[in-house]
Amino acid sequence: MTKLKFILSGGGTGGHIYPAIAIANELKSRFPDAEFLFVGARDKMEMQKVPQAGYQIIGLWIAGLQRKITIDNAMFPIKLMSSLMKSRAIIKQFQPDVVIGTGGFVSGPLLQAANRAGVPTVIQEQNSYPGITNKLLAKKAKSICVAYENLERFFPKDKIRLTGNPVRQDLIAIDEKRIDGIAYFKLNAAKKTLLVLGGSLGSRRINQLIAKEIEFFASQGVQVIWQCGKFYIEEYQHFNEKENVQVLAFIDKMDMVYAAADFVISRAGASSVSELCIVGKPVIFIPSPNVAEDHQTKNAKAIVDKNGALLLKETELDEKFETVFTQLLQNENEQMTLSKNIKALAKPNATKDIVEEIIKLIKT
Repeated sequence: MTKLKFILSGGGTGGHIYPAIAIANELKSRFPDAEFLFVGARDKMEMQKVPQAGYQIIGLWIAGLQRKITIDNAMFPIKLMSSLMKSRAIIKQFQPDVVIGTGGFVSGPLLQAANRAGVPTVIQEQNSYPGITNKLLAKKAKSICVAYENLERFFPKDKIRLTGNPVRQDLIAIDEKRIDGIAYFKLNAAKKTLLVLGGSLGSRRINQLIAKEIEFFASQGVQVIWQCGKFYIEEYQHFNEKENVQVLAFIDKMDMVYAAADFVISRAGASSVSELCIVGKPVIFIPSPNVAEDHQTKNAKAIVDKNGALLLKETELDEKFETVFTQLLQNENEQMTLSKNIKALAKPNATKDIVEEIIKLIKT
């Protein structure tokens, strides 16, 4: 068999980058001598994260359309043409067997170029409400791997495969790591631990909430591990001086922190939701309202509707947060119900199932 070649594209946020890396890692374990190339947006976080994972990446000069009139929007047609031309050159030079897109505007030009060149493409759609890029690419894709049911209204039914989202494999047996996690973060084992996640870049509104409620958590005997994001660490790191509070820009040991946590407050990006299903802890989702098609609210509702989590909108936080959190903290039955129901929605074999779809395309 000739050496296989794969191009993966997706970026802008960790929610598009980490699934692509997980798929590449699984393909590499199946085909150790395969060649891999990532294509990202020139100034986005994938340009750091992908090389850290051991893969080569090429950056395109591309950015998504802003909702307001900006200079970037005026430049969009030029950036798009530039990215399409560069994508065609990449496809022609690298000669991939399959091209895999994990979402974000950067995957648009590349998969479009692959489709035109007759290279089979696979879309991995993480959200319950697809973005415009994947909706446009779906017509020509050979296979569309999704994480939520009822996406036939967006994608051709015969191409949809319900696989779930790729997640870090080290999250699958975190219950066994609880003692190690408590030790790693130097926590008090007698106290309940709240983990706060604002997504890979951090969340201003969640950070404002936690800063306001720090004394409330102390009064409830709760210790807090707070991932505030790199843009906000200078603003909030002084809270590290308080007992039972740890403020971090980024958490490297996600398996340890999930193992140590008793409760989680999180945004509802697709990767976070999929991870939290595997982790199986009681969650309060606070979806970002500033994303395309309000897809985070839809992601969270897919879990909440099956009694697997709680949901608070940003507009409800000042009025309802303390009541909702106190009720959850005091009600062990609700904690157990939420944990059981969210875990039932987990798809721990998602990465392997997506790779099986890719292998089918190679064989045909």
